[in-house]
Amino acid sequence: MMEFQSYSLKELSNLFELQKETALKWRQSSSSERILRLEKIKNWISLNQKWIKSAIYEDFKKPFPETDLSEIFPVTTEINHAIKNLNSWMKPKKVDSSLSMAGTKGKIFFEPKGTSLIISPWNYPFNLAIGPLISALAAGCPVILKPSELTPHTSDLIQQMIEELFDKAEVAVIQGGVEITQQVLELPFDHIFFTGSPTVGKKIMEAASRNLSSVTLELGGKSPTIVHLTADLKDAAEKIVAGKFLNCGQTCVAPDYLLIHEEVKEHFLMEVKVAIKKMYDPDLKGLENSEDLARIVNSNNFQRLHSLLDDAKAKGGKIEFGGNTNPDDLYIEPTILGDLNDSMRVLEEEIFGPILPILTYNALEEAISYINSKPKPLALYYFGKEDDSYQEVLQKTSSGNVMLNDCVLHFLHPNLPFGGVNNSGIGKSHGYFGYLAFSNEKGVLKQRVGFNNSTLIKPPYDFKTKKIISTLIKWL
Repeated sequence: MMEFQSYSLKELSNLFELQKETALKWRQSSSSERILRLEKIKNWISLNQKWIKSAIYEDFKKPFPETDLSEIFPVTTEINHAIKNLNSWMKPKKVDSSLSMAGTKGKIFFEPKGTSLIISPWNYPFNLAIGPLISALAAGCPVILKPSELTPHTSDLIQQMIEELFDKAEVAVIQGGVEITQQVLELPFDHIFFTGSPTVGKKIMEAASRNLSSVTLELGGKSPTIVHLTADLKDAAEKIVAGKFLNCGQTCVAPDYLLIHEEVKEHFLMEVKVAIKKMYDPDLKGLENSEDLARIVNSNNFQRLHSLLDDAKAKGGKIEFGGNTNPDDLYIEPTILGDLNDSMRVLEEEIFGPILPILTYNALEEAISYINSKPKPLALYYFGKEDDSYQEVLQKTSSGNVMLNDCVLHFLHPNLPFGGVNNSGIGKSHGYFGYLAFSNEKGVLKQRVGFNNSTLIKPPYDFKTKKIISTLIKWL
């Protein structure tokens, strides 16, 4: 692995100044120039897929097919979508004129915000670093990228890729821990894109406020999943198991806890147990021997998750399935918890691991009230018919995204905005919405020369002018 380069604040400032110069040049960049930058990344990924998979496996034993699906595929589709649509995105958008603006012509121009900082997390170390970079480059912004120090093999590979493809005045990778992050946050970036926890997100926003930098905060939280009476229980169980235990549960949009109608709880639990065995132990060799389960990223996170289990058991929680752990292999078995109460940490903290708590309800309003008693989640999942009950959940709750009869999949939809609300995030990403995150939507108004509407309401404010203003207020 590469050794972290130590940066002084002066060195970071010099790098930032280089990128400021690039930002001014790139303000006039064409779609073809931006597309060439995206194609360089796409071609590099195509030639180096095995090294991407190997690096991520070294960091937390992520299965190669899972890396293909959750790390490489989202990035390549993001690139392809941007390349296909960038010409359209960059075109100034005409806006209609109201009667009071008759004679004027309005357009929205999209200019790059400029110097950008991307701070990416460890749980999807390639996807969540390169995905935002695609949006920044599509918008015409140079980037300083800070990948996670908790996945050093992948961070090294990202640094190697960027150094092969870009001059540091265009895109630069800096590595290190909290100290380097604090140093780089002192710089007056035009935009900061952060993916991580709400706790750290608050610190990022505080640092950004000192320079009035705009921010996109992709955070997390406890995404609830409702399994209603009308759900297809086998289908729901298989989809929830796949979404929850993807990446060993270390996914910001994973179902964090389930709210299940009391009448279908036992049947659903049976289907969940069958689904876990079917997906991860079809040959009956034991879940721990499965080649399709990743591991916890490090011992600190392993101990945190183990303590959540211990706390729940000590307070009366029941392990419905799983519960086995192996600290030497950073292994935690897919685990289902029941008999829960609000004193348990597992219902208060974002789990971010292969532990799935189950709560029950009798009336749908109980589930809705419980969700609304918590901070707004990044995602909400509902399994059941698309009927009045679903509409009630949709209208009475607030979340970044909602999915009906599946989970996690919305992250891959190229035309949907992805992101949270309040505690689960600020701003949106992916596709056009990612392009907008790094763009300034500049309103431009063209007025005709000579007599026009505005000349009728200029001083002196005589009787006639006052009458015109009064008419505007009343009718327009």
